[in-house]
Amino acid sequence: MISFFYSHPYLIGLVSCLLALASMPFVIQIAKKKNFVVRPNKRMSHVGDIPNIGGLAICFSFLLSYMVFAYNAFQEAQFLLIGVFAIVAIGFTDDILVLSPFTKLIGESLASIALIGFADIRITHLHGLFGINEIGIVPSYIISLFIIITIINSINLIDGVDGLASGLGIIYCLFFAIYFLLVGETNWAILSICLIGALMVFFFYNVFGKKQKIFMGDSGSLLLGYMLAAFVFHFCEINAYQQVPEAFIMSAAPAVCVCVLSIPLFDMLRVSLSRIKHHRSPFQADKNHIHHLLLRCGLTHLQTTTVLLAISLLLIGLGVLGRNWNMWLLVAVDFSISALFTIIIKLIIDKKDA
Repeated sequence: MISFFYSHPYLIGLVSCLLALASMPFVIQIAKKKNFVVRPNKRMSHVGDIPNIGGLAICFSFLLSYMVFAYNAFQEAQFLLIGVFAIVAIGFTDDILVLSPFTKLIGESLASIALIGFADIRITHLHGLFGINEIGIVPSYIISLFIIITIINSINLIDGVDGLASGLGIIYCLFFAIYFLLVGETNWAILSICLIGALMVFFFYNVFGKKQKIFMGDSGSLLLGYMLAAFVFHFCEINAYQQVPEAFIMSAAPAVCVCVLSIPLFDMLRVSLSRIKHHRSPFQADKNHIHHLLLRCGLTHLQTTTVLLAISLLLIGLGVLGRNWNMWLLVAVDFSISALFTIIIKLIIDKKDA
């Protein structure tokens, strides 16, 4: 039975979907009963009290489907899964109590230790960046921690309109799932597929739900960012050491990952620099994210999400096309496209407000 599912991994994604369909109404009911909800405020445009712990249902269906069908890989993945529990716990605590940015950062760092310290899923090779290839354990830990914190928080910050974080997550996980399947990394592909199944159900509830609407909250966005960081690390490592068939080697793997995650990464960089330029803390919330700008153009939440998903697919295509380019060139082209897109949006806003 298990070998059949391994041969048809999309069926495991279907199981994850079914588990999410079964658990999502239960989580919504519990959230409303326990008052785990988000009320309308000056930074949010929703109507009514919306449950904000959708990440718990995503985590449940993702983990259960993986542990059932990939139990033979449990020993290899046990510390990764411990990290998942830790990061979801931190996100859930923030959803309920609203942690300070510093406390949240410390929690994310501690959860990351399970991934880079115990699971040993980290960056050990720089692909010739600055003329450096293999690196020692101390710089490996430092660089890996910086990357995982960056990815986690970029996904957390992009979660601002219906369907955006989950939609991007589905696209990103699909990219990694397809690549891992092509190069024979079946267990990693199944991890991606299980997450896709859970995210698809959440996307439906988040975008099209009315009385059953739910937000993923930090429990969901931190989980998604954490897993994407793990996929990025493994993707870069197997390419660095050429552990994939020659036809699928991507010599610019780190730059390809930047292209894949370009929407949240570029947006976080742009917003942080803008806040610093105006003498404000980079952690201070505002309405200057790319999704806020698109809303100011007059787009609806669904239209905003659709536009950003389309741009993301374009940039992933760029990454695949330039997979063996010089890494600096690929990142420069990627960020130039992102910057041009942002400039066009701001010109539309200026024209609309004139």
